[in-house]
Amino acid sequence: MLSNVLLKAINEQINKEFYSSYLYLAMSAHFEEVNLPGFAKWMKLQADEEQEHGMKFYAHLLERGAKVELMPIAGPLIEGKSNLEIFKQVQTHEAAVTASINALYDLALKEKDYPAQIMLQWFITEQVEEEKNAADIVAQLDMIQDKGTAVLMLDHQLGHRGKE
Repeated sequence: MLSNVLLKAINEQINKEFYSSYLYLAMSAHFEEVNLPGFAKWMKLQADEEQEHGMKFYAHLLERGAKVELMPIAGPLIEGKSNLEIFKQVQTHEAAVTASINALYDLALKEKDYPAQIMLQWFITEQVEEEKNAADIVAQLDMIQDKGTAVLMLDHQLGHRGKE
């Protein structure tokens, strides 16, 4: 049986995952507007992935006979105008998600909720990848600055996400 404190925390995490999806979808729209379709595709796939993450938590609650409580999703705010600033926001956001997942895991340990611990292990591993991906793109953007040809090459590279 899920404790009330863990149930509340997982419902809050569902909201955070859906907010992440909303944020990346807004970033995708921004990149479409500035004619960077590869960046837009990368963000759209990221939005889809965050939606899937929210649904993993959703399914976990339902599988355990717990109540899913969907809360309003805050409107996304894109901080910065440059490609580098936006991806730095992604990097910061993913670090915050990692901290939230780690706090959930700590809570699952405290509550001796073994099924939640097992489910959260997947998210812990996933967050390592999420943070690395964001850091890699930030490093590349920092290296190339706003040099047009290099930005277009990176845009092309990011547009191949999902084709690996």
